[in-house]
Amino acid sequence: MKKKHVIVISFDAVSKEDLDFLSKLPNFSKLIKEGALIKNVESIYPSLTYPTHATIVTGKYPKNHGIINNTVLDFNSYNPDWYWYRKYIYGDTIFDLAEKNGMKTCSILWPVTGRSKITYNMPEICCTKKYDNQAIKSALAGSIFYQLSMNKRFGYLRRGIEQPYLDNFAMEVAKKTIRELKPNLLLLHLVDVDSQKHKYGVKSQQTIEALRRHDDRLGEIVEVLKVTGIYNDSTIIALGDHSQIDVSSVIRLNSILVENNLIEVKNNKVKSYKAIAKSCDGSSYIYLNNKNDKDIINKLKEILNNLKNQKDSPIEEIYSNDSISNLGADRDAIFMVEAREGYYFIDDLFGKTIEELSQDKSFKIKHKIMAAHGYLPTKDNYKTFFIASGKGIKSGIVLENGKLINHGPTIAKILGIDLKDADGMAEEKILDI
Repeated sequence: MKKKHVIVISFDAVSKEDLDFLSKLPNFSKLIKEGALIKNVESIYPSLTYPTHATIVTGKYPKNHGIINNTVLDFNSYNPDWYWYRKYIYGDTIFDLAEKNGMKTCSILWPVTGRSKITYNMPEICCTKKYDNQAIKSALAGSIFYQLSMNKRFGYLRRGIEQPYLDNFAMEVAKKTIRELKPNLLLLHLVDVDSQKHKYGVKSQQTIEALRRHDDRLGEIVEVLKVTGIYNDSTIIALGDHSQIDVSSVIRLNSILVENNLIEVKNNKVKSYKAIAKSCDGSSYIYLNNKNDKDIINKLKEILNNLKNQKDSPIEEIYSNDSISNLGADRDAIFMVEAREGYYFIDDLFGKTIEELSQDKSFKIKHKIMAAHGYLPTKDNYKTFFIASGKGIKSGIVLENGKLINHGPTIAKILGIDLKDADGMAEEKILDI
């Protein structure tokens, strides 16, 4: 029996609206024509990169796989660590099951894969502290010799995490891995579009150029599969994880909590708190030090409702604990606050509660961006996409709607493995197995 090869490419922040443009480009249009397309894929809440990529490999909502944000809950750090490591995920991933079934696996800059049991692992992990050493941190989190070899060969292409250079590096690593190691499962994370949207906006020329680069990258993967002689035994999956929305103003929930004596600050750091906000960009969790303190819960309700009910409020909705769980987000949060379009949250302790982002270069804010994600995935024009082509996939199938939680079970079924306890289910209509 010939071995299967499943290549999954995550095009971070590429939306369904971007797909309308990509479908006119040579490589995406060919993949769609020869394979199956799910046009409007609903992401998860919060629609952030680390929760979404954990969902893709588990088929679970964040409340069930454990990756409830990009960054860990560290209220005393202005630059907290991210959920770099596999240990944070509850239950099995498609990587784990593929390895258990004797398959060779590869992860290239895929989130939440640090210290995973992956055959060839180059995890996405960055320095957040002054004492961190990037080379050592990356090496210890993945496959040491694999990473050393690839960095020695292609490291000259990188400029830290700057794009498009990081994606160019990742592409060369992926192509060499396919040619020489022929993994049965390869997951590749490309961030060019996400970076350009954050920096320049959703419809910027820089974003359009990044989309064109992605089409070229997709073509390169297809070509290397053909040259290597495994194309006919391969399934190619191109997907997005979330969309983005242009923003013009920030919301500082913690600032209003400090003003109301719910956060005690010393030396510009959190000394203690009764309630504290944790940003997810387009949404924000609020946590209590004591979840049973009804007086604090009532005070929070009053503060948040006053903010929501004011004229031109930046708040679209406030979700309580039960609603948060029903939406698939962190059960431990007491409230989840959803921003209106054009606004996003930051965790600053001081400053105006609502502040418009100035284009003046003298306007200083650490987390200033032009577009954001993390919003409720049911927002209008906020969907992503899924394309599959090749072995095990029907040709010419178009589905109007899908869910991110279905990707893991679908990939698992293509591989012939069983992803148990998933919240989603395989997209049987596109499969020919």
